[in-house]
Order: sequence, then structure tokens, then C-alpha cells
Amino acid sequence: MDLMIPLALFDATTFFNWFVENANYWFVFIFMVIESSFIPFPSELVVPPAAYLAAQRGDMNVFMVVVVATAGALVGALVNYFLSLWIGRPVVYAFANSRVGHACLINQQKVEKAERYFDDHGAISTFVGRLIPAVRQLISIPAGLAKMNIGTFCVFTSLGALVWNGILAALGWWLAQFVPLDHLIEQVEHYNTYLTYAGLAILLICVGVILYNAFKKHEIKD
Repeated sequence: MDLMIPLALFDATTFFNWFVENANYWFVFIFMVIESSFIPFPSELVVPPAAYLAAQRGDMNVFMVVVVATAGALVGALVNYFLSLWIGRPVVYAFANSRVGHACLINQQKVEKAERYFDDHGAISTFVGRLIPAVRQLISIPAGLAKMNIGTFCVFTSLGALVWNGILAALGWWLAQFVPLDHLIEQVEHYNTYLTYAGLAILLICVGVILYNAFKKHEIKD
């Protein structure tokens, strides 16, 4: 087994082929830690193929894939949480505006977006945020800046990551029933579009519920 992290991190198709050849629980965990931290990396390239291989080869268990991926996501989220907690908002924004930050696909607008999302939706944002593209990796930053209770953060983050990884694993398992391996990445990319729409729909529903409750409380006070 080649233990070197491939240059394919910058090429989805090449990385996918490398991962399929070397997939195991440790790699699922490591790459989900990376995905959930500030380093841009798609979980869609890890969990679905791992679940696909679990269904076809049986050398991994699909439920363990979800558990390991969720554990990795939590560790990565904690990296962001504690970095934000320790270094504070000024350094976070300085990093977001730096060349290194931009190289990691982070900028001030994205951090502000994640922070506004956290301020507007409270602790539940760490759950829902795990299901929203572009927010999923960054939602831990405002949680750390706000010094959110670590226990609450871990619970909501784990639940959100569990749901997301469960969906991705179910997709991989389902595709294993009729999609050949050499067409898997195409199908994952295809269905990931629908998952993105679903995540945005969940966001809109949650915002609607929050706004409804806010107006309802306001009417009661009046």
C-alpha cells in the first residue's frame, strides 16, 4: 500500500482512483479530518467510494465507515474551533485576507457569512451547518469565536456530520448495486448536485422555522 498522500489532492479523478486502491478506515478518518478543518477537501470523494467498496468487497463495514468518517469530521471541526478560540477574531480575519487563506479558498466574505449564519441561528447552526455546502467546513470558526460550550458543540457537530456521512454512505452503497467502479465518480458528482440542493432546502426550512418562532414570540409580547 502506498502511504504517501497523493498529488491527486489537486485532481479529483486521480485522487479518487488512488483512494479506491488504498481505501481503509484510517484513510477515511484522516481525509475527513482534513475535509472538516480549514483545508478545502470534498467528503464526496471519501465516504461514497468507501461505502461502495464496503458493499462490493466486504473488507470494510458501511456502518463503521459512517462512524469513522463522523469521528474524523468531529476532530477536524475541533481543530477549527480551538484555533478560533485561541487566536481570536482579528487573526482569523487576517488569515482570511492573506494569500495563504486565499490559497485555502478562505476569504473574509466566507468567514463573515459563516459568522452571520452562526449569530442568526444559534447552537443549532453547528448541526444544520454540517449539511450546507461552503458553510460545512467554516461553521466551527464562529462557534470558537463565540466560545460555544464545547460539549454542546461536539454533540451538534457530531449529529450533523453523522447525518451527512450517513447520506453519502447510503449513496455509495446504493450506487454499488448497479454502477461499475469506473463510472462511480461521475455518478457521485451527479447526485452530489441534488444533495447540495437538499442541503440548501434544509437551510431554508430552518430559517423559516426560526423566523416564525421569532415573530410568534414578538406577537405574544405585544
